[in-house]
Amino acid sequence: MGLGLDIGIDLGTATVLVYVKGKGIVLREPSVVAIDKNTNRLLAVGEEARRMLGRTPGNIVAIRPLRDGVISDYQVTERMLKYFLNKVCSRSLLKLFKPRVMICVPSGVTEVEKRAVEDAAIQAGARRTYLIEEPIAAAIGAGIDITKACGSMVVDIGGGTTDIAVISLGGAVVSTTIKVAGDKFDEAIIRYMRKKHNIMIGERTAEEIKIKIGTVYPREEEVYMDVRGRNLVSGLPKTIQVSSSEIMEALEEPVSAIVDAVHSVLERTPPELSADISDRGIVMTGGGSLVYGFDKLLQKRTGIDVFIAEDAVSCVALGTGKVLDNLEILEESGMEKVNYRR
Repeated sequence: MGLGLDIGIDLGTATVLVYVKGKGIVLREPSVVAIDKNTNRLLAVGEEARRMLGRTPGNIVAIRPLRDGVISDYQVTERMLKYFLNKVCSRSLLKLFKPRVMICVPSGVTEVEKRAVEDAAIQAGARRTYLIEEPIAAAIGAGIDITKACGSMVVDIGGGTTDIAVISLGGAVVSTTIKVAGDKFDEAIIRYMRKKHNIMIGERTAEEIKIKIGTVYPREEEVYMDVRGRNLVSGLPKTIQVSSSEIMEALEEPVSAIVDAVHSVLERTPPELSADISDRGIVMTGGGSLVYGFDKLLQKRTGIDVFIAEDAVSCVALGTGKVLDNLEILEESGMEKVNYRR
């Protein structure tokens, strides 16, 4: 592997994806860490820790160290990054050759938040850290040539944030980040179940409902799912059947917020680029874009063709990978769009 060990990380609120130069995406794990409060010992990271969410005894806490796309628990994020870096390259190798790491951040993050991400990566073992804005990485990962003087619109719906950007000549001309995405969908489903069915469900169940029967545009055929939770009146476990149209009702508020944000970005887009977008369409990336009918809904509301990228969930990580392959070009070009610190 030599000295040129380059790693791209999509540090998501819900999932962490790691791209290693020359190998592709080598790791895809939930961004959850389980810690023993008494000893401060790291018990599990990723999928194993996710299974513990809502199921741990008092001394064990399952933490999601990122909230709304930014670090909410710095130390836990650092430990999680260290764990993932050790998982993708051996410790002896990390000691000898510290990797160059490129991490994605939402387009609206502050300098302080950027600094926190950089410091966490350096502490976790990176030699040098680069930051790239999520919508730009998503566009590159979706196969859009962002270097042309032609407008492309990307809507990246992740776990904590939705990033919307109009990209031309390698940079975002108009962009916005809203803290409404997959997590807010889950919260909306939990609220709906409590209000409508008097039943309490956990985050994992809500996510399962979203993936299996989540809908934001009327389906031709209704689908159903059995949901288990705790009855708020009797306090006992209860199973009920939920339909996709109920979930559509539950998701109405967060989905409208995303559609409105897309609208406001389109309103602020220069006319020449607007014309490009109406020709080329809007590209959707991120796990949230896979909720049934999101593309149809957005198409109906904007009147512009909407496409879901081929591997929507991996677009951001794939984009960091493609940028890593051309780091030298990026550094030499005057069109430096990647913030980096030694």
